[in-house]
Order: sequence, then C-alpha cells, then structure tokens
Amino acid sequence: MKAIGYTQSLPVSNPESLIDVELAQPIATGHDLLIKVKAIAVNPADYKVRLFMPPTDGQVKVIGWDAVGEVVATGDAVTGFKPGDAVYYAGDITRPGSNAEFQLVDERIVGFKPQSLNDAEAAALPLTAITAYELLFEHLNIVKQSADSKTKSDEVILVTGAAGGVGSIFIQLAKAITGATVIATASRESSQAWVKKLGADHVVDHTKPLPAQIDALNIGPVTHVASLHSTDTYFEAYTDVLAPFGKIAMIDDPESLDVSKLKMKSLSLHWEFMFARSMFNAKDLIEQSKLLNHVADLIDQGYIQTTIGKNLGTINAANLRAAHEELEAGKSIGKIVLEGF
Repeated sequence: MKAIGYTQSLPVSNPESLIDVELAQPIATGHDLLIKVKAIAVNPADYKVRLFMPPTDGQVKVIGWDAVGEVVATGDAVTGFKPGDAVYYAGDITRPGSNAEFQLVDERIVGFKPQSLNDAEAAALPLTAITAYELLFEHLNIVKQSADSKTKSDEVILVTGAAGGVGSIFIQLAKAITGATVIATASRESSQAWVKKLGADHVVDHTKPLPAQIDALNIGPVTHVASLHSTDTYFEAYTDVLAPFGKIAMIDDPESLDVSKLKMKSLSLHWEFMFARSMFNAKDLIEQSKLLNHVADLIDQGYIQTTIGKNLGTINAANLRAAHEELEAGKSIGKIVLEGF
C-alpha cells in the first residue's frame, strides 16, 4: 500500500522529512477495523511528532491523526461495524497513523461519518471534536443538555484561543448542548467575526487585560475556563476572573505554572490529552466512539459545521510537507485536509 512517513526527524524544508513509501497492507484482528483511508486532516500533533519522535528501529514511521475512510475488514472481536461502513476517527498516537492507504484502528475509538458531510469536510473534525467534547464534559463538567430542549444555566465559560480548531468546535458544542454563556477571546476582526458566527455570546480581546473586559460585560463571574493556548500568559487572569471553586482546563504545554494561585479560591486545574484513553487502553475506551457518534448526529441535525479551511489535494509526501510547513509557520486558518491517493 502507498504511505507517507519518515525515517529520521528532519526540518520540513528537507525533502526527506516526509517521503512516499510502499508498505505491506495490515491485517485486522481482535477489535481492529481495517480502514481504507479516503481523506485526512493535518494537526500540530503531526509535525510535533515528526520533529521530536524519530523512529527507534530504523523503520518508516507513519503519522496522522484525523481521517475518514471505509471499513474493508474487521477483527474477530468487532461488534459495532461491518465492511462498507463509512467512518471517521482520530486514532491512537502509539500506532501507525492515517497517512497511508490502509490503517488499523480499534473500533472503540471510531465513529460513523456524518452523513451530511463529504469526506474532506468530515476529516477535519475528529481530533478537535474529541478534544473539545472531553474538555467540556469530562474536565470542566459542564452540564450536558438536549439540543432541542436547552435551558439557560449559570455556567459562564471563558474560551481563550477560541478561533482555533479546538475552540471552533468547543463553542459550537457549548451552544448546541449546554445552557452555558460563552465568552470567546479573539484579537483580529476576522477571528472575532468567526467566533460570533459559531455562537459565542461575548467576545473579548486577549491582547488586552481580560479582567476589565469581562467585568464590563456585567454578566457575573466566570465559572469555567477552557485555555486553548498561552496558558502561562493568562493564568493569573484566570484566577482573577474565576468564581470560587471554578475550573480551568488546558490543552497546551506551558513550561511552568504557579499553581499556588489556585488555592485561595479553591480552583481546580485539568489537563486534556485526547490520546490518553487509547494510549493506556482505558476501561471506558468506547466513550470516544460514543462521543464521535453524538457529534456526527449534531452535525447532521445542523447544530455543528465543519471547520475545514483548505484542501491541499492528493495525499502524498509533497502535499503533506506543504501542510506541515504551513502549520509550523502558524499561517493556517481552519483545518488543512488532503484527499485520495
């Protein structure tokens, strides 16, 4: 099968940083699905792994953690899927990724593809949807409601970096199935317009002091914070604006935080990593399949839209290097996708 991978960690400007290769097609056993990959999306996780996780055995390492495809074979323990099913998933960071024609993925972290989206549109969603869903309901413990019968709650969520991939799904989920008030941060006119379109109730500028802007909204204290970037920069502001017993959940990797600032208000801090379930074969692994199916239902009902930004064409090494280069430069708006081999 065709695949794209690397044998050593190199700058993306080097043609050998990602190369086209031929590999043996894997065989499905146990809970695995063999999936024929049709479209993929590229995430910061891809280039971070490429740069900092070289293969240790001299083999080709295949990465990629956002995909849409068709089930072509199943292991003997599979119960939820059959050949011909269209699926979407983020996969397992400890196993070969989706930058290949065929991939093995445990059925318990796979969802049925949203029927209303094409392959490229759906490929943009799994990793960010899982991250946002786990942030909202497992770390921040926001009360989940029915999309067609929501009631307003006292929950007030501040979302920093709201215009990014995770933030774009987080806002939509919060507005679709919670009663929370959402304050989004965005500094550019285009990003402010984007988060308003997605449903943010209020928008503040993260390049200016946050407490004064939030006080001016006159909506009471923040109860929850979803910190999607620069947590170390805004950490003190979070402790200022949060109500006692408030929660902070982050996804980035700050070098250091002074957690003593949490004590006075008895605040809690949570660190989201959406690969944790699959890496450690958690007993509730199937929850990722369930949440992907829930998100697909919300998409098909019109509550959530795809966050696709750019389609770079065929899945090959040259196009993947271009995607990695754009992400590393911080130039991308929306998700970058590739489609077909």
